[in-house]
Amino acid sequence: MTDDYSNNNHTDEASDPGRRRFIKNTGMIAGGVVGGSLLGGLLTNQFTDTEDDVKTESSKDKETNFQEARQFFTRMEDFAVLQAATERLFPENDDGPGAIKLGVPYYIDKQLAGLWGINGQDYRHAPFNPQAQIDIKNPEYQASQIPLNRGTVFLHGLRKLNEESQKQFNSTFDKADNDQQETILSKAEEGNITMSGMTSSNFFFLLRQATLEGAYCDPLYGGNRNMEGWKMKEFPGAQASYANVIDKDEFVTMEPVSLKSYQGD
Repeated sequence: MTDDYSNNNHTDEASDPGRRRFIKNTGMIAGGVVGGSLLGGLLTNQFTDTEDDVKTESSKDKETNFQEARQFFTRMEDFAVLQAATERLFPENDDGPGAIKLGVPYYIDKQLAGLWGINGQDYRHAPFNPQAQIDIKNPEYQASQIPLNRGTVFLHGLRKLNEESQKQFNSTFDKADNDQQETILSKAEEGNITMSGMTSSNFFFLLRQATLEGAYCDPLYGGNRNMEGWKMKEFPGAQASYANVIDKDEFVTMEPVSLKSYQGD
């Protein structure tokens, strides 16, 4: 009886190598449950399937761009307005890509999710004197004159653009045509859209400034995708040295270099 069982068991193992490997490995575990990392690694390697290896290799070919994930905007409708507005301010043309392809909306989202979005390092005490940015000489050098932080300004401003578009053209801003979007943005620039705690020109100035920054910043910060903004301007980026071209009389076009290049892999 015992011999029959042994023979049958041997036959089953021979016909099913996977089963035989399993029994062998579980025997190893029974003989040494506390085997340490060496035993764990041995078992892991023995149980590894060739198909899993193939899946692992193929997954390396599909890199996810984690730069393009929203951190600040929780509502897609707000982000859609941001995409449309930045594209109107920096549209795609024969010279190169527009704001969306350059990753500008995601650049702005990342900035708003950090200290810049909460004015974390700015002087924030009253009195405030809200006024139209277009009336200020060199507004980029002026301290903020509104009590709202930049994150609140963007959310309030984008939603107001949407409201104004629906009221004037019976369409959300992102669905309006180019001329309609430009009409709304011009109205905001001139300060003719009522917004709480700020003028619409305050918002427009901030939106335009952030759009240009996202188009021409170092890609390290999430904008200027593939350095296309620099390529349009023939800007060389963060070159380590110009010693080899500084004496040349003619303009030298150089392949742009990002700060990321100096950080290693």
